[in-house]
Amino acid sequence: MSGKIPQIYDRGYKKLFSNKTFFRQLLESFVPFEWVRELDFEQCELLDKTFISKEYEQRESDVIYKVKLRGKQIYIVILIEFQSSPDKFMALRILHYITNFYIKLKESTEKFNKLPPIFPIMVYSGQEKWTAETDIAHLIESNELLGEFGLHFKYFKIAENEISSERLLAIGNAVSTLFLGEVHFDVELLARALSQLQCQEERSVVSMLFNYFEQLYFHEKLGKADWKELEKIRSEQEMTMFLESMKEHFAKVRYEGKLEGIQEGERKGKLEGKFEGMQEGERKGKLEIAQAMLVKGLDVDLVAEITGLSVSEIGRIKKATGF
Repeated sequence: MSGKIPQIYDRGYKKLFSNKTFFRQLLESFVPFEWVRELDFEQCELLDKTFISKEYEQRESDVIYKVKLRGKQIYIVILIEFQSSPDKFMALRILHYITNFYIKLKESTEKFNKLPPIFPIMVYSGQEKWTAETDIAHLIESNELLGEFGLHFKYFKIAENEISSERLLAIGNAVSTLFLGEVHFDVELLARALSQLQCQEERSVVSMLFNYFEQLYFHEKLGKADWKELEKIRSEQEMTMFLESMKEHFAKVRYEGKLEGIQEGERKGKLEGKFEGMQEGERKGKLEIAQAMLVKGLDVDLVAEITGLSVSEIGRIKKATGF
C-alpha cells in the first residue's frame, strides 16, 4: 500500500481519530508518558476548524482535541503524514501549524492569562524509515551557540512501520489493528485481529475499521481477494449483532405478550385466559422474529432452531412472505 496516497486516506484517518475511542487508544497505547493516564478522556472535546488558520483549513488529516489534565485545559493535535518518504523539515511544518493555532486561540473570545499547552503528535504511515529530526534545534545551523536563546521545539512521532506486528497483535485494540493493516498487511493476520476485536470492542468502532478497509478496496488500494476475506469477518459480526438483537426483541415481545395475556385473563376473570394470552404473545413474538430472519436470508433449519417453531411452520411463513 505504498505510493502516492489519495485523499481517501486523509479523510479515512480523520474520521477514525475523530472518534473518541480511537483517540484514547492512540494515546494510551502509543504515547508512553505518565500524564496520559491522568487525561480526562470522558470529557474530551473534538474541535472544529474555528481556531485553524486559512492556510490549514483544507488539510484533511489533522485532528485537535481539547482535554483536561489535572484540572487544566490542554490541546492535543494529531497530524497524519501519508507521504511515502519522510519530510526532512517536518519539525518546521508542525511548529508553523502550532504557532498559527496559538495565534488563533489568542484572537478568539476565550481569555487567557497564559496560553494552554499543546501536545503535537505526528502519525507516519509511509513505508520508508522515518529519518527526519523531531527537534527543530537539529535543523538549525549552530543553534547551540545561542544557548538558552536558541530555538527548541519537538513533536512526538508515531511511525507505524517502527512497531512490530507482534507488538500490534499483543496490543489488540482498534488502533493497533489499523496500523497492522497499514504497514504489516497480511490478510490472515488482519482477519484474525479483526475477529478478536469483535469480541472485546464496541460494535461501532469495529464497523468503522471495516468501513475504512472497504473504502481502500473501492479505491483499488486493497485487492478483491483480500477484501473478500475481511468481508467474511464483517458478515459474521453483522450476523452476531442481528441474532443478539433478535433475542432481545424476542424476550421483549414475549414479556409484553405474557403481560397482555395476564391482563386480558384478569379482565375475563379466568386463569385459562391468562395462560392462553401468554402463549399467544409468545407465539406472536416467534413469528415476527422468524420473518425477520428469513428477510436476512437465514436458513429455514437455523430459524426453526432459534425460534422453536417447526420447520414446516417456517416453510409456510417463507412461502407466504415470498422470502
